[in-house]
Amino acid sequence: MEQVPFDDATTAAARDAGGWLGDLTVAVVATGADGAIVRWDHAAEELLGYTPHDVLGRHIADLLHPGADRGLGRSLWEGAATGHGVTGTVTAWHKEGRPLDLEIWAAPVPARHRGGTTVLVFAAEAEAARRIRGSSVVWDGLFARSPVGIAVLDTQLRFLRVNPALEAMNGLPQAAHIGRRLVEILPDVNAPDMERSMRRALDEGRPVVDSRRTGRTPADPDHDHVWSGSYVRLEDADGRPIGLAATLIDITAQQRAQLEAEAGRRHLALVNEATLKIGTSLDLERTAQELADVAVPDLADVVTVDVLESLAADGEPGAGLVGGATLRRLAKAPLTGSPVAAALAPLGRTLDFPAAAPYARALGDRRAYVVGEFDEGAVEPAAGHSSTPAELLRLGVHSFMMTPLLARGVVLGLATFYRTRPVGPFTKDEVDLAGELAARAAVCVDNARLYSREHDTATVLQRSMLPQHITPPPGIEVAHRYLPASDVNEVGGDWYDVVDLTDGRAVLVIGDVMGHGTAAAAVMGRLSATVRALARLDLAADEMFHQLEAALRDLAEPMIATFLSVVVDPATGRCGITRAGHPPPAAVLPDGTVRLLDVPPGLPLGVGGVDYTTTEVVLPLGSVLVLYTDGLVESRSSDIDARLTELTDLLAAPVPSLPALCDRLLTHLVPASADDDIALLAARVGTAT
Repeated sequence: MEQVPFDDATTAAARDAGGWLGDLTVAVVATGADGAIVRWDHAAEELLGYTPHDVLGRHIADLLHPGADRGLGRSLWEGAATGHGVTGTVTAWHKEGRPLDLEIWAAPVPARHRGGTTVLVFAAEAEAARRIRGSSVVWDGLFARSPVGIAVLDTQLRFLRVNPALEAMNGLPQAAHIGRRLVEILPDVNAPDMERSMRRALDEGRPVVDSRRTGRTPADPDHDHVWSGSYVRLEDADGRPIGLAATLIDITAQQRAQLEAEAGRRHLALVNEATLKIGTSLDLERTAQELADVAVPDLADVVTVDVLESLAADGEPGAGLVGGATLRRLAKAPLTGSPVAAALAPLGRTLDFPAAAPYARALGDRRAYVVGEFDEGAVEPAAGHSSTPAELLRLGVHSFMMTPLLARGVVLGLATFYRTRPVGPFTKDEVDLAGELAARAAVCVDNARLYSREHDTATVLQRSMLPQHITPPPGIEVAHRYLPASDVNEVGGDWYDVVDLTDGRAVLVIGDVMGHGTAAAAVMGRLSATVRALARLDLAADEMFHQLEAALRDLAEPMIATFLSVVVDPATGRCGITRAGHPPPAAVLPDGTVRLLDVPPGLPLGVGGVDYTTTEVVLPLGSVLVLYTDGLVESRSSDIDARLTELTDLLAAPVPSLPALCDRLLTHLVPASADDDIALLAARVGTAT
């Protein structure tokens, strides 16, 4: 076995101990039973200046200060020699001729080979010892009373000492720490990460601050905690690392408050995003998809939206949910790239659920149904009916919730939120957030349902009140078109008619009620019936206009309408034109000339107190009159004069027939989605000669 010199062994032991011994020079001296010095180490030589040659064989009391009480020195040694350990302070004489106060510790040691007793004496400079001892008192007080967890570790990251605060944090006594590493005593925290931070502090010599420890300890095995750790390298007098000081603070409460605040900000941002993105149209499928898209990935990893089959089919919620639920899948997010989404029923699929199924329960109870821990036990009840739950579990779904879509007290469907990421089950705040998103989407879905119903009602009403069969008198050929607007709020107010008179003339009429929806369609119906009755009485145009104003005044809520009447004689081409705020008619002459007829515009019907003027115009036989409502020529992006020029340019191009002319105008002047409903009437007057 390799022999290690005594001095090197004691120095290394002091350094590796990691305590204050490594910072204090301690001389080790041994004497025989007679007090003669038999051993003198390097530390003694460094402390007093004498070499072993100078002192070996001399009585230890000879090293005391000449003016000191040598009897004290001898009594201390004699006490140690007789079997009693002694401590004290003496004044020694340095080789350089100066006094030096020493603290000494002496104890007898039986001599193994020579018999008798050997006295082992430890000596250190008194001032240095007092300084170190004072620091140790402060250190011990800090260890004992600090609420911060404190530990001292050696260079192998083994615990040397822990304070009571750290014992309480870890739920383990100091004895369970000493000599062991963090990874050995606390397997349920991120110990490897912490040890990497400790090793960095040891290797680089720079403190590591706020290294997070997370997980569970025996002090609280049922809850996760977060600690902030800091590490400082301990060094000896020569700057060599002898260990590590670690401090630990439990910041779970602060972290939880911070996480809750961050979650609140995220939730608010998600609600704001939903406000902007859900309900951008009155389309049922698009609204459902907007809800699914908004919730992924901030709230869930996969989302589906299903509405009652009756709602998807005919726009009505349908019967109750006592016997189960039949739903149609309208949305799914993400649409691609997710194995979980691919395992779920595709868009458009009709799904039947019995009354006991979670889907039906969520709808029937009108509250969220949450599966916090989706496991084998949760899958088993459905295993006999569907393989999908087991497949979802295999794909990593660990939590999901179903949130009903409720609007105006009516159940419309539900949204299902699936979670696969390792972030834990849905919290109460997240369930509430899903409810907010679902409530907003439900209102939009219900608006889409009501829109569809009202749009269909208004369109049917308006079409039913337009003339179904127009039979003009001989000499007049007509073609007509009606195009409803794409928005329910724009449907309802336009109409046209051709009324033949007894003398072979005909009245061409077109009008637009300034209002929208079902109410405008109903008023249009009343006006069109009144016009047909009055025209057949052959009233003058201005008189008929006043009668129409009276009809408008009879309404519960006053309304305004524009109107254009053209009394046509197909035998002569004479036309009596009267306008009430309506766009001017266009005439296409047989030679291809096109012009807007210059007729006083008048004011809309319903304004009251206005005299209307009839303008007589004679058109060559074979001319075509074109009457239209403002939806044909008004555009949000173009000036009205430019649009009228575009109209006349289209009319100037040859066409084979009046129906073809109407189709050309609609094709070129009306976008795919009309902003306003449009009525169009074209009439050829007489036959060209």
